Order: sequence, then structure tokens, then C-alpha cells
Amino acid sequence: MNHKTQKIFYNILFYLGAAVLVVIVTVPLYWMISTSLKSKGALMALPIQWIPKKPTLNSYKKVFTLFPFARAMFNSAFITVMYVGITIISASMAAFAIAKIRFKGANFIFALYLTSMMIPVQITLIPMFIIMNKFSLINKYTSVISPAIFKAFAIFLLVQNMRALPDDYLEAARIDGAGLFKIYRDIIMPMMVPTVATLAITTFMEAWNDYLWPLVMLSDKNKMTLTLALNTLNGQYDTEYNVLMAGSLISMVPIIIIYIIAQTQMKQGITVGGVKG
Repeated sequence: MNHKTQKIFYNILFYLGAAVLVVIVTVPLYWMISTSLKSKGALMALPIQWIPKKPTLNSYKKVFTLFPFARAMFNSAFITVMYVGITIISASMAAFAIAKIRFKGANFIFALYLTSMMIPVQITLIPMFIIMNKFSLINKYTSVISPAIFKAFAIFLLVQNMRALPDDYLEAARIDGAGLFKIYRDIIMPMMVPTVATLAITTFMEAWNDYLWPLVMLSDKNKMTLTLALNTLNGQYDTEYNVLMAGSLISMVPIIIIYIIAQTQMKQGITVGGVKG
């Protein structure tokens, strides 16, 4: 086998492997869409109906009658937007202080941040619940949003990228009389847009899909997030999988929209992080 034939052979294997991976990834999504369009009687029909014989949108209508689903969508949107905003503001300020303001103990503090990333979330649930209870924050949005103030991974990501920015920009700004906050706001943050966009998307997905922490903090139906609402669609003895799939697909829409809008910035952020990190 000559070099050209060998190259063609490897290309064919690559594309076949890629096609198999695409099928593996898309089949579950297709099954969700197909199931959401079936009637309850068609769910257990044999042979399996990959394409519903009588597609219906009743499952999507029923989602909003079994639970205050519209309210849950608002709750998730509000909590997620606040969570992302607070994460970016607090993490970027902390990262700026560690990366660009020279003070004694900066490296030690950064090491503590990194150490905290090794602590499993489950270990902190009880202490955090006790703290929230002491401040009477149970069943309030604040209890779900407040962990955004301290996000070790976000600080780590931003520190690594800020350290790669030349200090010449900061020195020039200081000569012109700019204060620390002005340097942070007008110089550092505009240069960090791709990385911040990447962080915003990953944080959005984390907050939107979070189940455990809202489950611990929220019991009021009017304040529950979308993930908790979806869980209520699982019956103790019977589950309408067409309704569950419809609700799950609805919950995926915001993440898809956000990713499409910020896709370019996310790619740039990943590239910058890979080169500078």
C-alpha cells in the first residue's frame, strides 16, 4: 500500500468513525423528539415507532398543566442570569487582584482557591444549608444565587488569562492617571471578552441544569427551577414519558440559543485559554 492509498484509507476510517459518533450522539436526541410527539398509547407500541404514526403536540400542552411550568422557566431564567452575572463580576475582580495587583500573599490566596476545587460539593451542602437557614434565606432566590460569589474555577480560568496580558497596558494607564477600577473596567475586561464569554456559557449551563442545590434550598412550587419541575413529571407508579421528553426538550432550548449566539466568542476563548494557559 503506497503512501497516497494509505492516506485515503485513514481518511475513510476517520470519516466512518466520525459518522458513528454523530449517530451515537443524535439518536438519543431524535428519540426524545419522537417520544414527545407520541400519544400515550403509542409509547409502548411494538414494533417501536421511530417515526410517530400520528404525531401530536398534546404532550407540550400538558407540560404546562401538570406544573406551573411557565413560572419554573421564569425562575430558572432569573436565577441563571443573576448567577452568571455575579460569577463574572466577583471572579473577574478577584482574578484582577491576584493577577495584576502585586500584594503579599497573593499566590497563597490563589493556592487556597485551587485547593477548594478539590472539595466535593456534597460535603459543603450541610454547612451551607445551616448558614442559609441562620440568615432565613431558605425558599428564597438569594439562597440559590449566593454560591456564585465564590467560584474557584472561574477565578482560576481568569487568573491564567489575565497573567498573560502585558503589564505595559496597565503601566500606561497608571501614567495617564487611571485608577485600579478604571484599569479593570476599561482595559482588562475588554481584552478578556472571549474568555469571559466562554465562562458565561459554561456557568449558564451549570446554573440552568443544576438540580441538587435548588432541591435543597427550594420547596415552594412557585420558586422551583425547571429541573425541579421536570422531576415532578416522574410519577411514583407511572410516568408519562412523552410529557417528560417534551419538558426536557423545552428546557434545552435556552442553552442551544445561548450557545449559537456566543459560539464565536466561545471558540476564541477556548483558543486563547489553550495558547496562554
